[in-house]
Amino acid sequence: MPLTINQFISWALTFLEVILSCAVLIFISKKENPFINSRQIILIISLLLISNWANLSFENITLLAIIIPPSLIISQGMGTITALTWVAIAFISWPNLNNDTNNYLIFITFICSIIVSILGGRIRNRAQSLQIAILVPLGAFLSQSLLLTNNIQQAKDFEFTHSLTSKEIFSNSLLLLFLMLGTIIVMPIFESVFGLTTKSRLLELSDQEKPLLRKLSIEAPGTFEHTLLICSLAEEAARMIGADIDLIKTGALYHDIGKLHAPNWFIENQEGSINPHDTLDDPYQSAKILQNHVDQGLIYAEKYRLPKPIANFIPEHQGTLKMGYFFHKAKEKCASTSEREFRYKGPIPQTKETAILMLADGCEAALRALDINANDSEAIKTISKIISSREDDGQLSNSNLSKAEFFLIKRAFLNVWKRIRHRRIKYPTSKNNTFS
Repeated sequence: MPLTINQFISWALTFLEVILSCAVLIFISKKENPFINSRQIILIISLLLISNWANLSFENITLLAIIIPPSLIISQGMGTITALTWVAIAFISWPNLNNDTNNYLIFITFICSIIVSILGGRIRNRAQSLQIAILVPLGAFLSQSLLLTNNIQQAKDFEFTHSLTSKEIFSNSLLLLFLMLGTIIVMPIFESVFGLTTKSRLLELSDQEKPLLRKLSIEAPGTFEHTLLICSLAEEAARMIGADIDLIKTGALYHDIGKLHAPNWFIENQEGSINPHDTLDDPYQSAKILQNHVDQGLIYAEKYRLPKPIANFIPEHQGTLKMGYFFHKAKEKCASTSEREFRYKGPIPQTKETAILMLADGCEAALRALDINANDSEAIKTISKIISSREDDGQLSNSNLSKAEFFLIKRAFLNVWKRIRHRRIKYPTSKNNTFS
């Protein structure tokens, strides 16, 4: 049967509303997560469409069970703002928010969704997820008990408001509890399939007993110690400027994982033995070996299924920096040597977090090399010199770091340096080497 003009207009308006809603959702998601991938976009759009379909297909399912679990997934994986936007659009485009839906239930669902969206973005471990999964259904149950069982008289006065029985309230809350617990159980699958980087996953990856980190500590102990110090510098700087501490901490732990491919070619692992670069005596090959630690790092990241934001630290912490020592050696042999052959492939840091790591990586060796009697002024001068060199080289042009943030980063590096260089008291001993 052909559509009437009114039916076609209604269908067209509904279709346009859906398209615009999806466009707004994608736009805001990209604002919050500039590197959001196509799988994540498909996820949030699919959750929106599935929630609408579930409401149309299952008349007895509660609004709580349709809206709240997806908001938990989105807030953990893509952030609070994206989750709040998803909730708002879900309510605006809801197909059955009419006289058949209890007004109080809509209000309770909306408030619970906002709470889950805000708290979900702050969850740092599975235990906190479990707390939300239990407390939110409990809060929904109490709210419904207070509001929905006491509006029987209103139901008589206003036809659009329908009260629920205690049994229905209990079953609705119980269904929400089961779905929230189910969401927690399947969350690792969502993380893997859609590349979601939740704080819980970051903290799990930063466990130093993870196979890849354990392998690094055994086979490249010098690199591992270097990594731990950089973690301290980068984490303190991230805290000072309000960057993502969990992301930068985890990214710092994996940034040099590519050195596992050939640990002895890096000076921190040589322990005073012969430097193979001296035996090789080929600056071009040495430059390839340095670049190879980035390339191999990305291979390790793919093999061990590291999230994309963590893998980005591997190439971006080096950016397109010049391999100065080997470039100088090459210039000694051939004055016409191109500098381009002695630069890392990049890209340069694209976020504040990867930029901080680049600066921490550059400052770490310089700060350790300072004399034990060096003062704060000398340390700040050293830090400023390295940061300025990175700025002048164009390495930080895409990082969005402000001058005020550079100042705070310098202070953060100085604070860490002061902590790690403190002197020990020399205890006096007697002739038999016991403590005095």
